[in-house]
Amino acid sequence: MSNEIKLNDPDPLYLQIERALKNKIENGELNVGDQLGSQQELAKEYKVSLITIKKALTNLIDQGVLYSRVGKGTFVAEKTAVKKIKKINQKTIGLVLSDINHSYFSMIVHSIEERAYELGFNILLSNSSGSIEKEENQIDHFRDMGVDGLIIASLSGEYRATEYLQKLHKENFPYIMISYIHDPEYWYVGSDNELGGFIATEHLIKTGYDSIGYVHVGRGNLLSEVRKNGYYRALMEYQKPYSSEYVFYLESDQRDNASERFQLGKNFCNEFAHFVNRPQALLFFEDMVALGFIAESKENKITIPESVAIVGYDDVHISRYTSVPLTTIHQPIDTIGRLAVEIIQKRIEKVDIGNRTILKPTLIIRESCGANKRGMNPVQSITM
Repeated sequence: MSNEIKLNDPDPLYLQIERALKNKIENGELNVGDQLGSQQELAKEYKVSLITIKKALTNLIDQGVLYSRVGKGTFVAEKTAVKKIKKINQKTIGLVLSDINHSYFSMIVHSIEERAYELGFNILLSNSSGSIEKEENQIDHFRDMGVDGLIIASLSGEYRATEYLQKLHKENFPYIMISYIHDPEYWYVGSDNELGGFIATEHLIKTGYDSIGYVHVGRGNLLSEVRKNGYYRALMEYQKPYSSEYVFYLESDQRDNASERFQLGKNFCNEFAHFVNRPQALLFFEDMVALGFIAESKENKITIPESVAIVGYDDVHISRYTSVPLTTIHQPIDTIGRLAVEIIQKRIEKVDIGNRTILKPTLIIRESCGANKRGMNPVQSITM
């Protein structure tokens, strides 16, 4: 490649490098998605300065020939990316979902759209299907189009700020996370997950259960761990025994979908049926796993709540219609969606607000916990 650079060529070196890279793409030596070498490697290969390489790459990125991912490198863009992106004239918020079919986020979209309309914003919706690279590309695309702010729901399973989010935050671009993020300095609106775990466990204790287990989805799942902290705190405050044998870790792909979580619950029920030492009650990390457990319970001659009482988390729509309606923790989804839009508006207007907006969850009592059979109203809602 270095022989394509001619010192006696009147064109500046950075233009020669641009031309050389474009030729590589046109000739098929570099294809869409291919990663270029690092800037240092390119500088060595072309025998030019690092500044020259940076200028060439920056120009090609601006032209849409290449794109850059923070901390990952420079890649060949799709040919359509060369076309000039149509800019948006009206107030617009980009809504970036990793999985539009996820029960929690599919429920929250309506309240976001409703509040956005009230405040005069249009919503652009994207679904990255669990791909972090696609998610970041969609955010880049929205920003190129000129959106005023971003509402982001990532399902990476890490629950930590990615390098891309760190960059977005450092640039002070108006965004808000509506999926749980563990790092306190990033902008987030959601419910108190530790409190939710506490409320659910406290309810089981007050209903009369002495041994309570927790169904944990993946040892590396920070959100599940936060809810477990609430479970543990309730046991300690009410002086109930805690046993690590009653914390059940399910092997889970961090990016799996609702049907896979449902299958996890079914698999766990098959295992639970053979346990000799069973807890009287179970708190599940999320509803879909609990619903899978309920679906498989009859096959295993497990009656709910007689054999084991269960409580879920999230209050997904179908939780009330299962064979044994599920007691669960309800997150204030409508409020979260509306607040997300209002927070974006404030950040656009440079209003100084806190990093995190945390709301209180509520307990929805149905039949799976056995409260109605123990003298409690099965349709009441307990809040804290």
